[in-house]
Amino acid sequence: MRVVIAEDSALLRKGIVLLLEEEGIDVVAAVADGEALLRAVAEHEPDVCVVDVRMPPTFIDEGLRAALVIRSRWPEVGVLVLSQYVEERYAFDLIDSNDNGIGYLLKDRVSDAAEFVDALQRIDAGDTVLDPEVVKQLLARSRKKDPLASLTPREREVLNAMAEGRSNAGIATELVIGAAAVEKYIRSIFTKFGLQPEAGDHRRVLAVLRYLGA
Repeated sequence: MRVVIAEDSALLRKGIVLLLEEEGIDVVAAVADGEALLRAVAEHEPDVCVVDVRMPPTFIDEGLRAALVIRSRWPEVGVLVLSQYVEERYAFDLIDSNDNGIGYLLKDRVSDAAEFVDALQRIDAGDTVLDPEVVKQLLARSRKKDPLASLTPREREVLNAMAEGRSNAGIATELVIGAAAVEKYIRSIFTKFGLQPEAGDHRRVLAVLRYLGA
């Protein structure tokens, strides 16, 4: 297995390299920032990349953004993201990008060589590897998140009528309200769902899909 390491901490980076090399894994590059990571992937075409979420220059999400670029440009390259803490948004972004050959582990797992190497091998084989704590928090978040929670009872009625295929005029007739009121409710639904105007007529379809998904 050929691996590229991206970690800004020189001490941890060297430690990961030594750990993997002792396990017979070929570390073809070890870099400290996202841009160097992309260059290394283009040059070496590794099997798996090990990427820290936060790297220079801002130490916010450079590693995660680089990982998403890798998933887009080189979908055959597995990605294992390491993080000090569970950062739900980053975990969702990574999983949404492509759920084959990806992993998200807390850095504490690196201390267990056997577990770390097993994770890399599974990712190389196309599996998804998530830290138990990541799974726990993502499940808790999914249980709490109701896409319809922000809607008023009348907005839900309008959305339900939209899902049944009714036009604005049909909704107005069914709910005994004016056409202007229907348009107002629909605009409010789009806003609460974060559906921007540039989505055009597709906003209606997207809103219905969210309703059905909920």
